[in-house]
Amino acid sequence: MSEQIDPVSADELADAVGTLREGEPLVQHLTNEVTMNDVANVTLYWGALPVMADSPGDAGQMAELAGAILLNVGQVPEPKIDAMAEAGRTANERGIPVVLDPVGVGATAAREEAAQRLLSEIDFAAVKGNYGEISALAGVEAEVKGVESVGEYEEIEETARAVADSTGAVVVASGVEDVVADAETAYTIAAGHERMGQVVGTGCLLGATLAAFCGAFAGTDRDPLEGALYGTLAFDLAGERAAERDHEGPASYRVNFLDSVAGFTADVAADLEVDLAERVERVS
Repeated sequence: MSEQIDPVSADELADAVGTLREGEPLVQHLTNEVTMNDVANVTLYWGALPVMADSPGDAGQMAELAGAILLNVGQVPEPKIDAMAEAGRTANERGIPVVLDPVGVGATAAREEAAQRLLSEIDFAAVKGNYGEISALAGVEAEVKGVESVGEYEEIEETARAVADSTGAVVVASGVEDVVADAETAYTIAAGHERMGQVVGTGCLLGATLAAFCGAFAGTDRDPLEGALYGTLAFDLAGERAAERDHEGPASYRVNFLDSVAGFTADVAADLEVDLAERVERVS
């Protein structure tokens, strides 16, 4: 399976983006209120259809219709976590991918308990977090302040693989270089722009992007590792393209980024003047 995506080429990325835009999967988000509007917009701009159904009862019923589900524990009131479990179980019964974003895990016991409950009750296609969050899930030393990862993570590739092995999910660890891993293989992606770290919620937007790509790949001959790799790469390259447009600071960059996602079509991906084989490295 790893041989199918090594090396990565512009044509393969274009095909992945085209599959998403043609498939238009319905992506159900159970997410935090801080970034909800941008999550909905970035989902729409990739070519998927967003829906925010996060109440008990409604969440499970909407999951019957969805093509993918994102569970984001940025806020952890018990009714919302109950709704996440309900939607996730329904998705598992239907065989549709579920993505977990364990926001702030490692910062408080409540977030840790919420993430562990979901991991125990639901089979996830992908788990996406920053270096600190993924390290906390692995039970290794991590420093998370609020929802931000701080500190050094020299063995993050091995840590991501360990979480993939224990959860059965593909793991995306976001940081200076993003890591995409399953239990056997890890890739690093050298792409993106420092401005992305200056906008609140880009991690949430990456989670939404992964759900959209995994949803588009469901039912095809592609698997969650490919969805996570191409989704992360497309997201990072959109961040680079956004920085090339005029902007005065993080706020105007945020608008550029959303516009960049909307304009990141299959044709744009195919015509990238970037050697993707140099940007994506298989490290284990």
